[in-house]
Amino acid sequence: MVMHHDDEEIPLLQQPEQLVAKTPLPWDQFWIVLVLQFSDYLVIDTLAPFTPQLIRDIGVTHGDETQVGYHVGILRSSSYVAQTLTILYWSQLSDGIGRKPLILMALFAIASTMLSFGLSRTFLGLLVSRIICGAFDAQNSIIKNLLIDITDATNLPKACAYMQISFMLSAIIGPIAGGSLSRPADRFPEIFGRSELLKTYPYLLSCAVPVVCASIAWPVTYFCLKESVSTRASLLDLIKERFSPQSYAKPSTVPGNPLASHEGASPEELSPKPLALRAVLTPKVLTVTASNGALILFDVILFVILPIFYATPIELGGLSLDPPRIGAVFAASAFVCYTFQILFYARLHDHFGAYLILMTGLGSSIPIVISFPVINALARAHGMGWPVWLAISIQHMLMVILDMSFASMTLYIRASAPNRASIGATNGIIQLMGGGARMVASACGGAVFSYSMQNGRDPWLAYYFFMTIGLLAIGVSLFLPRDPRLWEEV
Repeated sequence: MVMHHDDEEIPLLQQPEQLVAKTPLPWDQFWIVLVLQFSDYLVIDTLAPFTPQLIRDIGVTHGDETQVGYHVGILRSSSYVAQTLTILYWSQLSDGIGRKPLILMALFAIASTMLSFGLSRTFLGLLVSRIICGAFDAQNSIIKNLLIDITDATNLPKACAYMQISFMLSAIIGPIAGGSLSRPADRFPEIFGRSELLKTYPYLLSCAVPVVCASIAWPVTYFCLKESVSTRASLLDLIKERFSPQSYAKPSTVPGNPLASHEGASPEELSPKPLALRAVLTPKVLTVTASNGALILFDVILFVILPIFYATPIELGGLSLDPPRIGAVFAASAFVCYTFQILFYARLHDHFGAYLILMTGLGSSIPIVISFPVINALARAHGMGWPVWLAISIQHMLMVILDMSFASMTLYIRASAPNRASIGATNGIIQLMGGGARMVASACGGAVFSYSMQNGRDPWLAYYFFMTIGLLAIGVSLFLPRDPRLWEEV
């Protein structure tokens, strides 16, 4: 229902909101974004179910079950360390040379490093593969830049909702491929029992799935994706600019009358230019950087400990699930989570706004953490019966609410950019902090969980730590505006 007020009581910023028509999504390019996002997330989703068993098989823990979490964390964080060191450079470079060349580079990195991961038989080989992948796979950040390029404030919420299609497919196919296709000679002896290659490299078939997807996405990107950066320059020109007295990254406006200053200028001169990195570090960008970093910190910790928790013996605080059942849980959860967001996120955003969705998602972090010891206690008391599966279902329903926070955060990232030509640099700064959060979360999540399982330790120690991270994410997000469009109107 619409309430009637006197004209004097209606805020000025409220009137134009109802007159703005929503721009249709550019499906001729948006479907490529979905393909790229799928190929990127498929890597982690494929590795998650079998990584704990892989660590056991290569013998790096020497049979010590409490060391599995440490090595899983090291392996996962290695990619984020390399990504953190390079993400700002790649994102800022994409403002200059365009998004497309760096996406092609990332797809090649995914295909080659996942192949080498599947052929590795030592922990060092696995580590090197993940480090190289993290260093050259800037696809996650560049895709977000590309998404913001081809959308506006009216259709970005719907785009974020449809992005869940890629996440859903990767979260379903990845765990199934990682769980069911690992050790195929043992699992399907009638089909793969004679393959010496798969007996020698039991996780190669699982790793081949993201290799094939990235290999298909490369020609699709090359032939179908249109460059979205209008200010792009050649790499040679950018190198020359580095050593010239004047940088190409100059503000797009000058003091004084803008009409007079732009009189006689060409359309290319009127288009905004990428700003210098220091000029991008505005209070808006720093606020979103802190909020996004805290959100990623909790989310990555959660998804690091989930497979470890499921694979850990019940008597040590876990659930004693094998990789196929872990993969099935992740796949079912992903289907429900992303289907819900595809159908309802845009509607919820239109009704409640980005801020309320974000804060509700962050608020769900505390009951998510508390559910871990509750699930283990039920497993100790009743075994893997229906009470345990009901508790797991409730936990994953809460994770659906948490996951919607990322779509809302994308709206704040777009709104915080000083201008449209500096979206890459803005997102690079935000993803730099996000990469650091992923690195810390991957290293400490499994380590803290493994530490709390040791004899004489408080089993609640890990959960106290995880709840603190959740409260931190809630606290820093309180500084965001109630509506990201308020930043764009300033």
